[in-house]
Amino acid sequence: MRYWLFKSEPSTWSWDDQVAKGEAGEEWDGVRNYQARNFMREMTLGDRGFFYHSQKEKAVVGIVEICAEVHPDSKADDPRWECVDIKAVEKLPTPVTLDEIKGDPALAEMALIKQSRLSVQPVTEAEFQHICAKGGLKA
Repeated sequence: MRYWLFKSEPSTWSWDDQVAKGEAGEEWDGVRNYQARNFMREMTLGDRGFFYHSQKEKAVVGIVEICAEVHPDSKADDPRWECVDIKAVEKLPTPVTLDEIKGDPALAEMALIKQSRLSVQPVTEAEFQHICAKGGLKA
């Protein structure tokens, strides 16, 4: 299993929107960055990821799971753009903010800090477990 982080502006697509999609999940569409798209090509069913609210909140708020592997983005006119489907798994009891992540030496190499603009990015297993613990969950 691999781990990922999906960034979304809550005014566009929030954790509550994701939860409302239930077991069927939803396409993670609209990604127009080659590196982020290529990360989605690496994802497999059952991989887990963080759902991250960007903009004002800037926090990891929940855990999602890949429920459909890479396929054409239904909202793209260009076949180069692909996406995966994700479903909500669990809300973090306590959101883990970007400031907390930046201030934690154990997370100093996290892609969220190093490649902050990337909307889909890998997370190591150690980072995943550490953030889950900070947020009040067992990984």
